Amino acid sequence: MPKSDRPNPPVFKQVEDERLHRKQRLAAAFRLFGKFGFSEGIAGHITARDPEFTDHFWVNPFGTYFGHIRVSDLLLVNREGEVVKGDAEVNQAAFAIHSQIHEARPDVVAAAHAHSIYGKAWSSLNRLIDPLTQDSCAFYEDHALFDDYTGVVLNTSEGKRLAEALSANKALILSNHGILSVGHTVDEAAFWYISLERSCQAQLLAEAAGRPSVIKHETARLTQTQVGSHKNGWFSFQPLYDRIVREEPDLLD
Repeated sequence: MPKSDRPNPPVFKQVEDERLHRKQRLAAAFRLFGKFGFSEGIAGHITARDPEFTDHFWVNPFGTYFGHIRVSDLLLVNREGEVVKGDAEVNQAAFAIHSQIHEARPDVVAAAHAHSIYGKAWSSLNRLIDPLTQDSCAFYEDHALFDDYTGVVLNTSEGKRLAEALSANKALILSNHGILSVGHTVDEAAFWYISLERSCQAQLLAEAAGRPSVIKHETARLTQTQVGSHKNGWFSFQPLYDRIVREEPDLLD
């Protein structure tokens, strides 16, 4: 086998550099979500843990269109839900959900949730996705279902239940609500969200057309190790980052 020269996620000596990097990736993820049609009104949020104040996270300002978000627009929120940097309001649901995920999963740097059309359509079926394609195998035995929709998540107690349902997985299907992903980098969390949304779309199309063939357990498990690693999630985001920065460089402002 040829030796792989794939790059690795960067390592920073200065916390200020790491913070800026995470914020740039976060702003880029929002722009991509806007471009892909994941923005619906005031719904949806992506968060990135601060590398210095690890019980704080960066998040989008409430009511701002994903496709307009710049680095300078991001808010820093503490564990009490207070905005400590920025001059806008934080989405209450964003705090209720993301604060509990970041607390329960210290390995998680970023989490993404939106009301994208195929994810929320699939969520109404109250099922996990099947390993129908190579891409969907990234989530094989690595996503979970929260099957108790009780309305808009406004309390941290409900966010805690979501975090418990997520457990150690990379993604969560929230029945009658949408989908959620997490990652060890902002890049990874954003890519898994995009990939899960498209996997939901692919399965909806396949089942509408007929009876799709499911990949066998042993093959699906092997493929998961090949396409579903943290590093692969990070690396898969890099072309998307390059694209959006070239098309919309103002996101870095």
